[in-house]
Amino acid sequence: MKKSTLNPITYEVIRNRLISMTEDMRVALQSASGSPTVTEASDFFTGVYLPDGSFASMGFQVVFQAPVVGTLIREITRRPYFELRDGDMFIGNDPYIGALHQNDVQLTGPIFVDGELIAWAGVEAHETDVGGMDFASWSPKAKNVYQEGMRIPCVKLVDQGEVREDVLEMILTASRLPAQLGLDIRAFIATVNVARERMTALVRRYGAATVKEVMQRMIEGSETRLRARVASLPDGVYRASDFLEHDGHENVLYKIDLALTKRGEALHFDFSNSSSQAPGFINCTRSGLIGGVAGGLFPTMAYDIPWNQGLLTPCEIVAPDGLVCTAKFPAPVGSATVEAIWVVSNVVSAALNKMLAASPELCHRAQAVNSGTMATFNLGGRNQFGEVFGLHLMDPLAGGSGAFASRDGITAGGPINAPMPSIADVERNEQVAPLFYLHRRIAPDTGGAGSRRGGCSAEVALTLGGITQADSLIMTHGAEVPNSAGLGGGWPGSTISQRFGRGAVADGVAQADGEWLELGPKPGHLPMTNRDVFSVTWQGGGGWGDPLDRDLTAVAEDVQAGAVSTSAAAAIYGVVLDAVGGIDRTASERRRDALRKERVGRSRQPERGIDGTEISRLSETLRLVRSADGVHVVTRAGHVLCSGSTRWREGALRKTFDAAPAEHRIRLHDGLSITEWYCPASGTLLAVDVHERGCVPEDDVLLDLASLA
Repeated sequence: MKKSTLNPITYEVIRNRLISMTEDMRVALQSASGSPTVTEASDFFTGVYLPDGSFASMGFQVVFQAPVVGTLIREITRRPYFELRDGDMFIGNDPYIGALHQNDVQLTGPIFVDGELIAWAGVEAHETDVGGMDFASWSPKAKNVYQEGMRIPCVKLVDQGEVREDVLEMILTASRLPAQLGLDIRAFIATVNVARERMTALVRRYGAATVKEVMQRMIEGSETRLRARVASLPDGVYRASDFLEHDGHENVLYKIDLALTKRGEALHFDFSNSSSQAPGFINCTRSGLIGGVAGGLFPTMAYDIPWNQGLLTPCEIVAPDGLVCTAKFPAPVGSATVEAIWVVSNVVSAALNKMLAASPELCHRAQAVNSGTMATFNLGGRNQFGEVFGLHLMDPLAGGSGAFASRDGITAGGPINAPMPSIADVERNEQVAPLFYLHRRIAPDTGGAGSRRGGCSAEVALTLGGITQADSLIMTHGAEVPNSAGLGGGWPGSTISQRFGRGAVADGVAQADGEWLELGPKPGHLPMTNRDVFSVTWQGGGGWGDPLDRDLTAVAEDVQAGAVSTSAAAAIYGVVLDAVGGIDRTASERRRDALRKERVGRSRQPERGIDGTEISRLSETLRLVRSADGVHVVTRAGHVLCSGSTRWREGALRKTFDAAPAEHRIRLHDGLSITEWYCPASGTLLAVDVHERGCVPEDDVLLDLASLA
């Protein structure tokens, strides 16, 4: 192999130019687009790829989308009838080739400099409507992919710099919002052209060989750094599972199950025990599975490492075809991004954070699950000017983020899979669509309870403004599943609450005699008038640690700020407040002691202490202690739960709920239960598991004890 002569300064200059190139692409896209989904909520992706489809640089928008444009590039290059030429661009959105779902339209183009293929530029964004049986291309009643939005495999849209207007017209004809879609596609073209201009200038200054070497070294560098981080973490198996309720046809449960095996510097993600594919639109294809893994992996494990293809190289992703996360053609997949892919991201995040929690060096970075769902509200019809309009409301990005081991979660902090989430101003949404906000505010008691509290979610109430009627599309998962799992004894964040009020408003003023309907997870299409109100509260972030360990002053401040209600402060946190919000410390300590004794009841056990040396922890309340006779899991109170393994649940006390206490704002599906696990000696809450009813939760952290120092 030829030795590189690239000096470090040149490498860093070019590397930063490539990173800034994706930022220039973002600016171009948001400047040209007219869709709030792009301009305000940043539901898009920009990236620069090697000729083989590996991504070398990406923006910090939706992480799910990073690997999939590369799949489209590889599909283009393997098709013999495509002759790549300078100025060509290709469009696609087929989930069975490489997109996430049909609404995510992709455009990519090769970048030639002086006749040599240097790279590809790619852009992808969510489009409000691309056809199909229902407005917004979300079709809850779809039984196959043919009933969903138009699928574009990979088609040349720009031929040597000239837009093929016939192809564009064919695509736009399928949409109910051709003007909006057409503007975004032209914005995509401008975005790819920006990358072509920047790359051409870079190559002509530094040479093609040098630029290509830098891109390859960027990928190799990220891989090396991630492998080193993974190697520093404890070997073992880390399990996580999460659920989707309602497939659009029936309210049945679907499980996304992950067994993450870490050995040395490699990660093995096994989803084989997940549910079979659904007859409805909640599935994702294998490209969505890979995107979901990236969505959980990159922010959790590569928070200080450049994001590119190298981060996926140490990972093996295993799942047979035909699962809810690897659906086979022609299964419907229209809501993949907000259903199966989102939940894949949840379980990846949960499993990786259990691994971080077991690391003495990185345990402070461990975090509960963020904003475990993306509720969907679309509104369409004709506005006050007689024009067709459509809005995909992105406000649900204001769910709560999960608590860290070292601090509370961020209120309205949003999901981990969109590192720079943003939502439109109320006035912006009211400007582009004929709707009217009654409120947008923070919802109390939505953050998962814990010694570190999960971030609270926001909530909104909407009606129509300026028109008398429109069509709404309402759907979600997480109305009966608490997807924002807690860690280390923390409770999950709240479930989603969706309500529809008939006759609940008049002239923008709430009416006391409105008829309110509690909506399930997939109500689908509902006609809406200017007398109706849609009200929704999203999921908060998961909590960390036992709520009874939360600082008394912090709870009082939560109540004062409106994040926690007085009743929840007493019932969950054991904090008694006086009439003016002051802490009654004596009464609070008595209350907390009574709650701990209630947890262990008559079966309270004496401490089974052990002398030894702490070698690691599973959480702040579960410690690994090595003694003369082996390794043991010991609680903070000194009680030995198990020996010779990390199956500590076998020695803990448990209490199972088929309905969560009301103060947690969690509604459970009939097929689910919640189990709390306690230290038998102290009553400390060690873990909270959401699981299938009638089943005992599995041990979720099985460390290789021989590998521990």
